Formats: sequence, structure tokens, C-alpha cells
Amino acid sequence: MTDNTESQKSGLEFTEASESRDFLKQQLDQKQAQLVQLKPDCDPLDRAHLQHEIAEIMLDSGGNGMPEAAWGLAKESFLIYMKNDQYEEAVNALDALYRTDLPGSVIALGHAMWLSVTYPIDPELSIVMMKNLVDDTPDKSDGAAVAAATAHYIADLRLEGEKRDSVMFLTTNMLAKVAERHSNVTDQGQLNFWMDKLELNDPNLFLPKLAQVIDAIVAGDWWFDRDELREKLPVN
Repeated sequence: MTDNTESQKSGLEFTEASESRDFLKQQLDQKQAQLVQLKPDCDPLDRAHLQHEIAEIMLDSGGNGMPEAAWGLAKESFLIYMKNDQYEEAVNALDALYRTDLPGSVIALGHAMWLSVTYPIDPELSIVMMKNLVDDTPDKSDGAAVAAATAHYIADLRLEGEKRDSVMFLTTNMLAKVAERHSNVTDQGQLNFWMDKLELNDPNLFLPKLAQVIDAIVAGDWWFDRDELREKLPVN
């Protein structure tokens, strides 16, 4: 005989999942109706925001064809954001592309990482992009080590005060976990030695390595002109 508590628990979970799917479907229908109503001469950023929202709902919904549909919407949003110099929004759209888990998703991550390091966007978003690479690479990958070091560097460089301290605590843990899986590092002395060995203490050394990792990921399939974007940097 099935325990009543377990039965009620299972029923509750089923109901919550069903209600969640219904809510997402309602949201999707509403946003798609808004998209259809947009005029051809509307602000392109309004279209990009709405398409990105729809793509995110599709990814949350799951189901057959949803990743492919989300890809098309998020890719178009990304292109609009880039055309309008909205680089942080572009990285968010690239993150959606990455999460479709389609064949081009890793290339999207490479673009997101390049923008995250090159442009002064939200540092926490940049760190998430580095963590995506860490999570997506083999345990012994030097690329994961370089990405973790870059995340730590971004936190140190772009954040201040208590926010900097809390985020750097997380990036320190990220580095430690990468070191453990990479070389069985288990204490601070070993971590210091490991970082020196892989040249992870000097951004002048590890950032060029990250550039090589990104080049390998993108494999020449660039969706924007990097030289043109470098010329638009605030420092220029």
C-alpha cells in the first residue's frame, strides 16, 4: 500500500509542475502575441528584448522544437543588440544560445566570453560565462584553469567593497575546485604552486591563453568584427 504522505507529496509535485507548464504556456502565448503586434518600424531594441524574453520562456518550457525556436529568436536578438552597441544584452542573448545545447551553442559561449573580457559589462555576468566554460570542459583541461583565473581577475578588477569580497570568495572556490580536479590540489600551498606553474597569477600571461582557448572554441566562425569592436572600446 502506498503511503498517504508520499502519495500526497507526489500529487503536489505533479500539480506544481502542471501549473508551472500552464503558466509558461500562457506567458509564451502572451509574448508571442505582443511580437506579432509589433510594427515593422518599431524600435529594434524593443523587438530584440521581446524576442529574447520569448526565447528564455521557450528554454524554460522545453519540449520538441523549443531549443531550435529559441535559437532563432535569441540569435536575431543578439545581432540587433550588437548593431546597437548593447554588449551586455548581447552576452545575455548569447547565454540563451549556449543553453539551447545545439551544435552552435559552444561557439555562442566563445563569443560571450570574448565580449565579457573585452567590454566592461556586468562582472557577475562575465564570471558566469567563465564558469560555463569550466563546467563544459574535461577535468584536466588547462582551459578551465585559465577561465577560472579570469573569473577571479574580473571580480578583483571590476567590483568594489563587500560585493567584491563576496564574489571573490566564490571565484576563489571556483579556482580551488578546478585545481583539485585538474591536479588533485588539496591545500593552499599546493594551490599556490599550481597557479605559479600554470601562470595563473599574471593577467598578462593568462589572458592571451584565454584568447587562444576562445579562438579554438569559435574555430574561425566569428559573428562580429573583433577589430571594429576594439576600436569602440571606452578607453579609445
